[in-house]
Amino acid sequence: MSRVISGMAEKQRMMIGLSTLLIFACAVLAPTLVAQRQGPLPPPPGTVAPSSAPADSAKTNAPRQATSSHITNDPPALPVEQIVQKFMEHEEEFRKERENYTYTQIFLFQTIDDDGQVDGEYRMTSDILFTPAAKRYEKVIEAPASTIQRITMEQQDFDDIEKVWPLVLTPDELPKYDIKYVGREQVDELGTYVFDIAPKKLEKNQRYFQGRIWVEDRDLQIVKTRGKGTGLMKKKQDSAYPLFETFRENIEGHYWFPTYTRSDDTLHFKMGPDVRIRVAVRYANYKRFGSTIKIGKATQVDPEKP
Repeated sequence: MSRVISGMAEKQRMMIGLSTLLIFACAVLAPTLVAQRQGPLPPPPGTVAPSSAPADSAKTNAPRQATSSHITNDPPALPVEQIVQKFMEHEEEFRKERENYTYTQIFLFQTIDDDGQVDGEYRMTSDILFTPAAKRYEKVIEAPASTIQRITMEQQDFDDIEKVWPLVLTPDELPKYDIKYVGREQVDELGTYVFDIAPKKLEKNQRYFQGRIWVEDRDLQIVKTRGKGTGLMKKKQDSAYPLFETFRENIEGHYWFPTYTRSDDTLHFKMGPDVRIRVAVRYANYKRFGSTIKIGKATQVDPEKP
């Protein structure tokens, strides 16, 4: 996220113009998330909770965050190579399946002053829907003018939120990453395998995830990620990227979809003061095109009339 380089009016036009790139999140003010099988560590409703630190390969110098100490050295029940192959196959299935769902989303971005108070905010609520001809589109419900003044978001930031933060690690992505088995960890009621991942090489105009992932030990699907986006910097570019966590929940008894992403981190710039930010991206009301899967408070859905 880069320093402000233009006036507020220009910044607001840029944010509104780029807002259609935000394709995930859901109601920060929604009720506690409920699914057929509860995912790990659901955050309190209406809050942006601080996160823990990432894997050693993705450390930041944010002093507020602490490293997890519950990972054991127990060996996996299957060969590591087989676990990796299985969860990547499931990721490919998940990627294709999620394209068949509608959902509601809210994106909340805040800057925090030295007293811990919010001094700038940008929020957008939208629905991901289908036309009668089954063409997917985004309908912005609410996008009030931004009050953020100390930093500005660029195209790369929105690309990270869309593509890096949810981390769909398909077989096509495997050659780009080094994957290291760390151990096992109990996350709420879920037994998980823990892996550290990092890009093998940084290519021009490419963004990558660097950090840690948790793979459920029965379904062999990713249920949690923690890390940050990384890539080659342009010359004279003064940008910083936050540490984030993404949580998934089980949908329809098979697929684990992202339901909440959060970040509470301090961005360190080379040519300006540090800026603390909080980000929350929440998704709700997942509905398969033609059927309904509700996350949150249940409501009756009447069948469409012919």
